[in-house]
Amino acid sequence: MEKSFLIVGLGNPGKEYANTRHNIGFMILEQLAKHFRFEWQENKKFSTHLAKGDQDEKNILLTKPQSYMNLSGKTVATLAGYHKIHSERIMVVVDDLDLPLGSIRMRPNGGNGGHRGLKSIIEDLGTNSFPRLRVGIGRPDLKQKVSGFVLSKFKQDEIDQVEKMIMIASKQLICWINQNIQTAMNNYNGDYSPKNKEETDDEIRRNDHP
Repeated sequence: MEKSFLIVGLGNPGKEYANTRHNIGFMILEQLAKHFRFEWQENKKFSTHLAKGDQDEKNILLTKPQSYMNLSGKTVATLAGYHKIHSERIMVVVDDLDLPLGSIRMRPNGGNGGHRGLKSIIEDLGTNSFPRLRVGIGRPDLKQKVSGFVLSKFKQDEIDQVEKMIMIASKQLICWINQNIQTAMNNYNGDYSPKNKEETDDEIRRNDHP
């Protein structure tokens, strides 16, 4: 029997928000779509951008809600209802201020952690029992407001680390789809920042599964 998976990348629509810290969810889903060779299409009915297809008897839907962060829940709930996708197969990819840049942490459920996008999804789904992948974007220094920091672009000296984090997060999502959440957490959760964890490409590759 074919199983459906819905992966949600959180972010804000518009060119002014492209490649900002708050949009790391969009960036990871764009990489995932490239891996699967899915094409993005605008879907006005659900107010989102969708990329979808079948892989090994699994139906995979990637979505980037276009209704701004704090209204993401309506898109997720209506898509899940329309495609009859159970909450345990709805993965939300979200930026996290409390994790250092380079950290990724998948969890089977949890609260909103003060994130408006997660708050909206929990309210519209009526449950917090859905998995989420938190992606560290670091914290601002004392002189910068949080609101300005999350809407800022990554610094030039952070780009390599961001690209590495996007690749590892994509591998973790593929592992979740093909195997299960426990395996994905065991193989990929961690801090991949240079000062905290040295992990070579060979070591990362050994965690990959077909």
